[in-house]
Amino acid sequence: MATSLPPILSIAGSDCSAGAGIQADSKAISALGGYALTALTSVVSETPGKVSMIRLLDAEFIADEIRLLLEAFPVSAAKTGMLGAAAQVQAVVETWSRCGRTIPLVVDPVMVATSGGRLLEDEAVQAVKNTLLPLATLITPNMDEARVLWGADVDSREAMQRCACDLAQTFATSVLVKGGHLKDDRADDVLVTPEGVTWLEAPRTPGVQTHGTGCTYSAAIATGLGTGLSLIDSVRQAKQFVSRAISQHFAWTHGAGIVHALNHLHQTP
Repeated sequence: MATSLPPILSIAGSDCSAGAGIQADSKAISALGGYALTALTSVVSETPGKVSMIRLLDAEFIADEIRLLLEAFPVSAAKTGMLGAAAQVQAVVETWSRCGRTIPLVVDPVMVATSGGRLLEDEAVQAVKNTLLPLATLITPNMDEARVLWGADVDSREAMQRCACDLAQTFATSVLVKGGHLKDDRADDVLVTPEGVTWLEAPRTPGVQTHGTGCTYSAAIATGLGTGLSLIDSVRQAKQFVSRAISQHFAWTHGAGIVHALNHLHQTP
C-alpha cells in the first residue's frame, strides 16, 4: 500500500479551461505532495482572458460537501477561492466554524478574474470581510483585492506593506499581499505575520497572458502547511512553484491567436 498523502481541501469554483479554480488547485496540490479534495462552489465557463458564464451552486450543497469531506478525511489544510455570493460565503463560514476551526485555512479573497470578470457579488464582499477573513490562517489578496479590503489604493511596494500590516491587525491573522500587478519588471509579494514583515522577490515574466496564478499560489501554500512546513516556508515554496508555473508556461497556437496556461505538473527546477 502506498504511503498516504496529507489531504488538502480546496473550496472553490470550477474552471472549464482547467487553468484556474478547482482544477488549478488540484494540480498544485498534487505536484507538491498532497491529496486534493474539492468542495465545488460554482461552475465557470471561461478561458484565459474571458469569463463567459457563471453558475453558483446551492449553498446547502456546498455545506454538505465540506461537512462530508471533513468527516471522511483527516484534512491537513484547506483553502478557499471563488465563492460567488453571500449565501455561498455564509455556507462556508458556518460549516467551517462547526467542523474545521482547528485546520489551517488559506483564504484567497477572489473578487475579479484576471480578464476583469466579476467573481464576487458586492454583498458577498462584506460577508467575506465580516465573517470569513477572521477564520483565516492566511489571507492572500492581490493588489486590486487588497484595495477593496483596505479601502485605499495599493499601487506601490510601500502601500503594499502598509496595507498588509493594517489588514493583519484588522483581521488578527497573517496577510500576503501579492505584487503581480506592480507596474515594473518585478513581481514581489509582502508577507506580514506575528513574527514580522518578509518580502518574497521574483522577476516578472513578460508576455504571459494566463490565469489562475492566485488559485495556484494559495493552493500551494495550503499544501505546504498541510505537509508540515511553517507558514513562511510554505509561502516561500509556493512563491517558487507559482513563479516556475508562469515562466515555464504552456502555449498553443489556435485560430488567429495564442492560448497560454500555467505549468503545474511538468516543471523543471
